[in-house]
Amino acid sequence: MQVLITGGSGFVGRFLTDLLLQKGYAVTALGGHSHDNQALHPNYRYVVADTSKQGEWQKLVAEQDALINLAGRSVFHLWSDSYKKQIYDSRILTTRNLVEALPQDNGPRVLVSTSAAGFYGNGGEDDLDENAGPGHDFLARVCTDWESEARAAEKKGVRVALTRFGVVLGAGGGALQTMRLPFQLGLGGSIGSGKQWFPWIHLQNLAAAICWILEGEGLSGPFNCTAPESVRQKEFASSLGRALHRPAFLPTPAFLMTLLLGEFGASLLQGQKAVPAALLRSGFSFTFSGLAAALNDLV
Repeated sequence: MQVLITGGSGFVGRFLTDLLLQKGYAVTALGGHSHDNQALHPNYRYVVADTSKQGEWQKLVAEQDALINLAGRSVFHLWSDSYKKQIYDSRILTTRNLVEALPQDNGPRVLVSTSAAGFYGNGGEDDLDENAGPGHDFLARVCTDWESEARAAEKKGVRVALTRFGVVLGAGGGALQTMRLPFQLGLGGSIGSGKQWFPWIHLQNLAAAICWILEGEGLSGPFNCTAPESVRQKEFASSLGRALHRPAFLPTPAFLMTLLLGEFGASLLQGQKAVPAALLRSGFSFTFSGLAAALNDLV
């Protein structure tokens, strides 16, 4: 099977590409970096492209059996007006261009498109399965528009699955690498009250879930890609400290998060108790369903 991945040079894209190649897929990865990640593999092709813009890369879409849409600028950054536009455009325009390039017939039959647990906004104490409605903050609006652009592929006869990522925990990059240094210095702790729910998923489980959805003929619509074990942010901080054999008793006050990081800092004080109801209902099995086992594996 021929698979095209936008955002293929990113943290999730690199890991997922390795898994797909191991499973015998032929992978075309699109990314903004000029290096090849799996350059020596005979079934791998890497193309440098800005997928938020129309271009020659769109001609590759018709050659594929499946599409995986991972492209998007990191949200772990100070949200100036210009950077918020980059967050939005990198997701919405890429997805729009991808769908636009789909042929009406004899093209890809499935699109697995990324979204995020941020779709639900500040979820409070509610259990949020895939039927819960969207929030109203910036990230929720991004996710809502992102998913709407992906669903447009259904008009061309494509099966569309929307994978709402929790915080992806993996070795050698991503959120865990960002959080690890302060904990190793003994400066780790909860954010604000720490009572907000912290949706998370092990990178290995995430990649396996994407493959599960890709290969499941009847699987479409939204899927919370989050671990079955829900934890609060304070519990996550304590578990990470234990895994690193470091203390985790220095909370970052809420006012300081907002003062230093603005709207992005305020978003970190919110949470979602997103439960992977659709994945579990489909029969997917999590290798790492508990946080302690996941962190011990990664650190």
